[in-house]
Amino acid sequence: MGIIDKRRELNRSIRKSKNIFLMAHKDLDLDALGSCIGLSTILGQKKKDCYIIIDDKNHELGVEKVLRELEGCIKIIRSEDISRYLHPNAQKNLLIILDTNKDELVQSKDLLKKIERKVVIDHHDISKSTIKNAVTIIDNEVSSACEMITQLIEFYDVELEPYYATVLLSGIVLDTNNFTLKTTAETFYAAYYLTSLGASAKKVQYLLKQDIMEYTERQKLLADIETINHRIAFTKATPYTIYRREDLAKVADTLLFFNNIEASFVIGKIGKDTVGISARSLGNYNISKILEKLGGGGDTYNGAAKFEKTTISKVEQMLKKEIEAQEGE
Repeated sequence: MGIIDKRRELNRSIRKSKNIFLMAHKDLDLDALGSCIGLSTILGQKKKDCYIIIDDKNHELGVEKVLRELEGCIKIIRSEDISRYLHPNAQKNLLIILDTNKDELVQSKDLLKKIERKVVIDHHDISKSTIKNAVTIIDNEVSSACEMITQLIEFYDVELEPYYATVLLSGIVLDTNNFTLKTTAETFYAAYYLTSLGASAKKVQYLLKQDIMEYTERQKLLADIETINHRIAFTKATPYTIYRREDLAKVADTLLFFNNIEASFVIGKIGKDTVGISARSLGNYNISKILEKLGGGGDTYNGAAKFEKTTISKVEQMLKKEIEAQEGE
């Protein structure tokens, strides 16, 4: 059921609340941030006190640009400071989780316990770790969280600043890989509607611009590609280079452009002691099932997993074991 169909449940939760906190997944991307910004605008026009929870210390380039541009325009707090913003009546507080439905992927897992009333708005598949005891608005047919929030913005005829519309559009462009994945007529309409509100395609391009040195490093990952059963592309980084999470995702996107490839997996270090997997699919291969078994998540088209205090080789072994198991089914 889509977000418009479930708006009454959402409205009921919002109406009962005084202080509302928005939280997306760790390692924010433009879809997560854009959906938070869009929803905060809706809540602002409903005269609600709204705060966006961001604990990430490092941000991908596009997110960094948006946060710098909107400094002072949106209320951003850290989860450790939330006590001073909570309403004394616990029933007046509401936590809305966007762009993920898994408890282990949110910015702060503690907030799921601290705030009793919760709403989940997401476009990824549900799983065993889907957040419990919450109003769930999950539509895995939608391209992005930004598309879902855009539907609400249009429905409520919300006045949206052109730059905010641009950020929402960039989230859609990011999650659809420039309208090549998980794109429907509704997705194109959402893009059209945001453009009618002043979203700038030129500024979207600016938000999605790449660093030259990072681009060069990513190309190294394409030098040693393996294929499994001629339809799954796999590559891994050396243990000496630390990549941004978005870099692995972009390489996974690139691998889908090769002939016969239905799904792709990329492994690389994303921190000193952290290894990440980024995966993409054209929709005919269940990457989500594999990633969930490895502690990650996603949907039919994209997903990721993260591992602490391990090596690329060990993660490679675990991943290939799960791929082989799925191929044998």
